[in-house]
Amino acid sequence: MNSKRWLQRHQVAVYVAFVLLAVGVGVYLPDSAPLSESLIDPVLAALLYVTFLEIPFVRLRRAFRNGRFVAAALGMNFLVVPVVAWGLTRFLPQRPVILVGALMVLLTPCIDYVITFTELADGDAEQITATTPALMLVQLLLLPLYLWLFMGSTVAAVIEPGPFVEAFLVLIALPLTLAWLTEAWAERSSRGDTWQETMGWLPVPMMGATLFVVIASQLPRVQSSIEQIAVVIPVYVAFLVVMPILGRLAAGVLQMDAGEGRALVFTSVTRNSLVVLPLALALPAGYRLAPAVVVTQTLVELVGMVTLTRVVPAWLVPDSPKRISLPELVTRE
Repeated sequence: MNSKRWLQRHQVAVYVAFVLLAVGVGVYLPDSAPLSESLIDPVLAALLYVTFLEIPFVRLRRAFRNGRFVAAALGMNFLVVPVVAWGLTRFLPQRPVILVGALMVLLTPCIDYVITFTELADGDAEQITATTPALMLVQLLLLPLYLWLFMGSTVAAVIEPGPFVEAFLVLIALPLTLAWLTEAWAERSSRGDTWQETMGWLPVPMMGATLFVVIASQLPRVQSSIEQIAVVIPVYVAFLVVMPILGRLAAGVLQMDAGEGRALVFTSVTRNSLVVLPLALALPAGYRLAPAVVVTQTLVELVGMVTLTRVVPAWLVPDSPKRISLPELVTRE
């Protein structure tokens, strides 16, 4: 137990170590990128499995009935984010290959590791989990529409539902089902209880492993195009700054408690880059730079998420015995 608490207290140092190792592998062993890329989905599914085990299913069932949070998450991701994304991309070179990659990733909310980052920030992770089916379905329907509005019908026509459905089944439905079976096993068997207790050690190491495989696999792709895609980095950083503040304001308007407020912040800022990447890779030859634009967002976001797991609970949405109120938020800021 002491070692488990040590990992939780020093999680940022653990993540930095994994990131530095991944950078070393990506720079000095670029040929290993395909192997690392093949491990992304299994490692991410394992991460979500151990994260789901931290969520009692009684609380998860209750979260599915919280229509206010689902409506807030949908409003932030599909009304507020498109306006912010459109505004920020006005500062980019108006080249279709750059714009399509940036818009594809900024317009799609994360359905996978956002749950883990919310949990690490002591947010309402079960509420995020309950919202993922709606986020997945709505982004599948609206991404072609927003791309058509912002870029025209040619780009919108290439969006396929396959990667979204596959990601939901492999990264959400399967780990969630296994976690539920594990909890049921733990209630009936001492072996199951021991297994669940052992899994409780793994969220931090598995988050580190996820950072490693994502960065090590994608860094060579970004390096080869860095001179052309560096222009998107300030836009991604600005998104990481603007959306947490807007999420915090929305939580204040809705008078959410700290856990819900943190969850709303993380779902507002975290993007679906790992699911969007196959879509970018499937674009026509003229858009061959788009995957690197998407991957760049992944790398920027991972650094930002590690930072936000500390900033959000410590400053942006601190613990409070009462709900967040808008007057208190305005006065404090």
